[in-house]
Amino acid sequence: MFTGIIETLGKVTDLQQDQGNLNITIESAISHELKIDQSVAHNGVCLTVVALADGLHVVTAIEETLNKTNLEHLKTGEPVNLERCMQMNARLDGHIVQGHVDQTAVCTAFNELDGSWEYTFEYDAATGNVTVEKGSICVNGISLTVVNSKANSFSVAIIPYTFEHTNLHNVRVGSVVNLEFDIIGKYVARLMHR
Repeated sequence: MFTGIIETLGKVTDLQQDQGNLNITIESAISHELKIDQSVAHNGVCLTVVALADGLHVVTAIEETLNKTNLEHLKTGEPVNLERCMQMNARLDGHIVQGHVDQTAVCTAFNELDGSWEYTFEYDAATGNVTVEKGSICVNGISLTVVNSKANSFSVAIIPYTFEHTNLHNVRVGSVVNLEFDIIGKYVARLMHR
């Protein structure tokens, strides 16, 4: 369980294919604190730490994960949003995030405003996922508030701190991002469908 509040940015230092899997090596300020078998969200994808080295950690994304997320597009040197799992005695600053990416979306608009940024993302609505105005959405692991909710797209407004301390500063029109829709909204939508 996560909150969508990014702890730090990591940097991809190595990518190794292993049959249908991808072993991803990350350098970060928190890598030295991690333990083998620990869950860490990478761009919102909950992955298990499988190896550690000096200031580095390795996670494995299986084919199922690669097919549903943007991890297959990672390149060496690219920044990755990192968040360790939530502590049960801590405040929930973002929203309830499972680390289970529902699907990807494509950035269709990026506007620099007067002191903030607005991104618009389009996704395949055939999957049944929905957003609601002022509801929560997780984009690349970041807990954000939906504005301009439509049937297959939505926008988010980004404050300077989030822009500077996450990999959103690299997202432009055409970029693929991970989406995790609000868990409460997913259950309500499923019940309404029945």
